[in-house]
Amino acid sequence: MRKATMGNLIKVLTRDIDNNGGNFFLDFENAQPSQSETDVWEKVNQVLTEARVVLEDLQSYRGAGEEIRQAIQSPGVEKVQEKAWSSVVPLVQKLKTFYEFSQKLESSLLCLLDVLTRSGSTPTQHLEQKQALARQFAHILHFTLRFDELKMTNPAIQNDFSYYRRTISRMRINNLADTGSEVNNELANRMSLFYANATPMLKTLSDATSKFVSDNPEVPIENTTHCLSTMASVCKVMLETPEYRSRFTSEETVLFCLRVMVGVIILYDHVHPAGAFVKTSNIDMKGCIRVVKEQAPGSVEGLLNALRYTTKHLNDETTSKQIKNMLQAN
Repeated sequence: MRKATMGNLIKVLTRDIDNNGGNFFLDFENAQPSQSETDVWEKVNQVLTEARVVLEDLQSYRGAGEEIRQAIQSPGVEKVQEKAWSSVVPLVQKLKTFYEFSQKLESSLLCLLDVLTRSGSTPTQHLEQKQALARQFAHILHFTLRFDELKMTNPAIQNDFSYYRRTISRMRINNLADTGSEVNNELANRMSLFYANATPMLKTLSDATSKFVSDNPEVPIENTTHCLSTMASVCKVMLETPEYRSRFTSEETVLFCLRVMVGVIILYDHVHPAGAFVKTSNIDMKGCIRVVKEQAPGSVEGLLNALRYTTKHLNDETTSKQIKNMLQAN
């Protein structure tokens, strides 16, 4: 039998979340949209195609640290100033593209939530019936966690943008601002808030999921939380069961499942009134944290930090000491 790549039709026994007790497949690689899913799938697919380019651009983002340092050291040397400015402007255009992409990602997430949470069937059955959209949801979360990991380890992003803002305000004072290369003030403020966040994409999605729940009171909140907790359980079982784990052909598949699991836990924690860490939670948090911590330490520190610092209820009194200890930074 051919080994599965990226969750290729992996059969997963989930916890009996909605009493339909049974196995179901989440095909993270090959699920194709049914006719009823096609419209949403095509819209979201365009965004996911762009997501790959965004990740490549972020991965290769080197920043203008050296040029900025020289410009600060030689404030009166025009050539040095011009060199720094011409290095920073195209980088800021990239940062603008990343920020604008976060808004497209938010729209895609809302489209998927709308379909995945509105159904007469149980959340587990519905997730199984909408395989292609569940797969896209997983890819959005994978992108989000990967983007934030890269952003967190690249201080050049905020340094470049701070230098750009300082320089443009100086140019405005001296009437030298080039409106063609300028990010207007309102957009610059929004970008500043976005990049000031340690995990900007995750914050965008958490806020969007919370907004989805408050804007759609006719959709029971359980529909959303059960959809998220089911996906967390599916990923956890895939990762901790040797039968499924042995089908993974690359370490990247393991990281994919880990990012999706952590992403849905964070969204659940923001949306569920009591959060993901209480004893009554539909997510086995101890099991999920254990699975993350069992991986090679260097590969999951970003995910552990996401659980530590971007969840909403970790430090609540209702969270057990055991869970808090499991997530304590060494």
